[in-house]
Amino acid sequence: MASLSAAISHSPHIFSPKSLPHHGKPKKICQSQCRALPLPGRSPICRMSFVSRWESRGTSNTRIFTSVRDVLLDESAEKVQLPKGDTWSVHKFGGTCVGSSERIKNVVDIIVSDDSERKLVVVSAMSKVTDMMYDLIDKAQSRDESYISALDAVLEKHKSTALDLLDGDELASFLSRLHHDISNLKAMLRAIYIAGHTTESFMDFVVGHGELWSAQMLSSVVRKNGVDCNWMDTREVLIVNPTSTDQVDPDYVESDKRLEKWYSQNPSKIIIATGFIASTMQNIPTTLKRDGSDFSAAIMGALFRAGQVTIWTDVDGVYSADPRKVSEAVILRTLSYQEAWEMSYFGANVLHPRTIIPVMQYSIPIIIRNIFNLSAPGTKICHPLFSDKEGAQNVESLVKGFATIDNLALVNVEGTGMAGVPGTAHAIFGAVKDVGANVIMISQASSEHSVCFAVPEKEVKAVAEALKSRFRQALDAGRLSQVAVIPNCSILAAVGQKMASTPGVSATLFNALAKANINVRAIAQGCSEYNITVVVKREDCIKALRAVHSRFYLSRTTIAMGIIGPGLIGSTLLEQLSDQAAVLKEEFNIDLRVMGITGSRTMLLSDVGIELSRWRELQKENGEVADLEKFAQHVHGNHFIPNTVLVDCTADSVVASHYYDWLRKGIHVITPNKKANSGPLDQYLKLRALQRQSYTHYFYEATVGAGLPIISTLRGLLETGDKILRIEGIFSGTLSYIFNNFIGKRAFSEVVAEARQAGYTEPDPRDDLSGTDVARKVIILARESGLKLELSDIPVQNLVPEPLRASASAEEFLQQLPQYDQDMTNNRQVAEDAGEVLRYVGVVDVVNQKGLVKLQRYKKDHPFAQLSGSDNIIAFTTTRYRSQPLIVRGPGAGAEVTAGGIFSDILRLASYLGAPS
Repeated sequence: MASLSAAISHSPHIFSPKSLPHHGKPKKICQSQCRALPLPGRSPICRMSFVSRWESRGTSNTRIFTSVRDVLLDESAEKVQLPKGDTWSVHKFGGTCVGSSERIKNVVDIIVSDDSERKLVVVSAMSKVTDMMYDLIDKAQSRDESYISALDAVLEKHKSTALDLLDGDELASFLSRLHHDISNLKAMLRAIYIAGHTTESFMDFVVGHGELWSAQMLSSVVRKNGVDCNWMDTREVLIVNPTSTDQVDPDYVESDKRLEKWYSQNPSKIIIATGFIASTMQNIPTTLKRDGSDFSAAIMGALFRAGQVTIWTDVDGVYSADPRKVSEAVILRTLSYQEAWEMSYFGANVLHPRTIIPVMQYSIPIIIRNIFNLSAPGTKICHPLFSDKEGAQNVESLVKGFATIDNLALVNVEGTGMAGVPGTAHAIFGAVKDVGANVIMISQASSEHSVCFAVPEKEVKAVAEALKSRFRQALDAGRLSQVAVIPNCSILAAVGQKMASTPGVSATLFNALAKANINVRAIAQGCSEYNITVVVKREDCIKALRAVHSRFYLSRTTIAMGIIGPGLIGSTLLEQLSDQAAVLKEEFNIDLRVMGITGSRTMLLSDVGIELSRWRELQKENGEVADLEKFAQHVHGNHFIPNTVLVDCTADSVVASHYYDWLRKGIHVITPNKKANSGPLDQYLKLRALQRQSYTHYFYEATVGAGLPIISTLRGLLETGDKILRIEGIFSGTLSYIFNNFIGKRAFSEVVAEARQAGYTEPDPRDDLSGTDVARKVIILARESGLKLELSDIPVQNLVPEPLRASASAEEFLQQLPQYDQDMTNNRQVAEDAGEVLRYVGVVDVVNQKGLVKLQRYKKDHPFAQLSGSDNIIAFTTTRYRSQPLIVRGPGAGAEVTAGGIFSDILRLASYLGAPS
């Protein structure tokens, strides 16, 4: 330090009173000169790292100048007592608010238009200036001569701004002070350049100039608008004591004394004060460290006992979550002090926790406002106000917001030798402290078998090495089993004062995470219950944030959807989704976002959601070659949407074979495709087992009765303890239509051709007449009832004449079918002679553990005989419904009802994932 001290002590620019910076109003010569002298609280030069050298040459100079100033001021000014209380409003403007001449004019408009009786304005340096000042020091101590041009850039930024804003004496006065300061800074930086290093005091002194200049300039512009005001160098007033944690603690008693003295000499109803900077008790300049301007505004608010402190920024207020991660985040109108500091600790862009402490003790509210959107009311941070309406707590109001911290690692120290051993935690965290790491979160089981804590990822290597070294003997002896590191973690915190003592909040939170297929690695909750903290994989963080935010009704339940098979049913479903999307968003808070549509040849993908009203047009313009694996990955890969569902509208067994992998990856599946549930029994059982052990949903209501609630009715009976005895029904809308119209003198082939013409049958009617589709529905219901049957176990009466089963085409089949009409006509005549009708039915005989599909005769008063059109009917005979079966009846075929059944499953999924029911 000797070379730096020598360089400074021989610099005429530093110690000549005439050359020292003028940081005051040039109203009186004595006052202006005194402000340039090395006085306590006035010139920060007087106490630096070279203080001992200066004092050895005689400290009497300092005392003489101080006494001269005091005498002059005491004689020239009457004592004016500072009026404290609600008449004062404090405004804090950050660097972006004063980043240009236009923005400074906006600030002046706000100051002037505020109708408070008295106003204190705390101002930061102009945007980027503090970074520029730090850069000056870095360049100087690196012996990079470009610090000179960098300092010129600082000068030019403030000079050009002043020329835009000021004129006359105000401009001349400001530019004079600016040039004095730049001259002194140049000399100091030269000394740092020669020495090759600096001290913290020098650094704090240099970087604090940005606030000095912006405060002086702003006060000049206010005066130019015809409003009298004084500016305050808060180093004269705000006294702080450095701590061992690179922070400072305000000395309120000493600061209050100095404020009273300052105000008695500078009484004004508008004061423009510097943010960020302060002094120590020894009058050494310092800063308030991180978020220092907000902190200084809160301290000044407490010293003045102000009515409120308004923090002006570039956002509309405090959001319920980071809006860059959750687009549906909402502005919170109020936050308690505790909620605000919990959210800020966990990474939310609110306020530094220390900012809240000074105002909290005097119940001074903090208002967060957007200087670029004055119409936004902002967020008020204050003591909670519990109204009568809020007494009836509901789940929406319990959690105020969510915050996240990324780039963390978990350290887990575990071993049986830890249990019941005093001092183990002390030793663990002592080792962590020794390497200077910051512990973000701690979790310990009551068994004391392990201690888990989170640290920044960049510090975890040093922490792990320190712990292994500290516990080497215990690890070698087996008392500790491991010191494990789990990298790539993030913290998610739910914050809300009303969470305290309210049952069910944790359950709701973890349920939302589970349904989004998020694994929780560690948990912590303080006894205050103001926050619940969980650790998740870093890649799951945004997905987890959106899932819990959605679950607590702070945003829509958003589901990423992929539609497979845009044929008749799939395209009808897309039309229904398009028609209903706006209503679902507005009334039910559900956002169904189709991220992809794929057929067998072409697929259409989107990162934000396909415009469903023109999906066919978009598919032609932007379609690409279909790739089912890429399709699923795209739909599921959007981490901004926590829940994914693939809707299979095909009858393809290849697509169905992917269900297991999709469910295993956390993708929900909805389908009318019967192939998976009626395929090989072992694959079906594997699929259902996976579904039951996870929170991934597999819905297939439309596999049996199109839009009819058959599967859900069966499940409801079983889940409530009823026992299924028999299920019997007409499961095919096609065959229902055919036999409902096979009456009178009509030929069977004529009715089949008519059904095909009307679109009731498959393109090849043999697919319906073979009975295979009904058999698949029977096997699905049999398996739902607990029977372990294969499709081959179901005897099926095939209605296709055996010679025609090998016909080359559907047309050839229909041409030859009239040759076999007589057999079916004979069957109808026998039934009519007995007062009966023919119906094609499927039967699940649970008692005898079998199923069958056949053409059956029913009396004309039987419910099955009274169908019309393509209706389906299913009768459940159970222990509760033994004498009179439970009957479900309705349309069982057609694209509209089948798509409606699928849509119903989609909405059921949304309800399970948190949408209001």
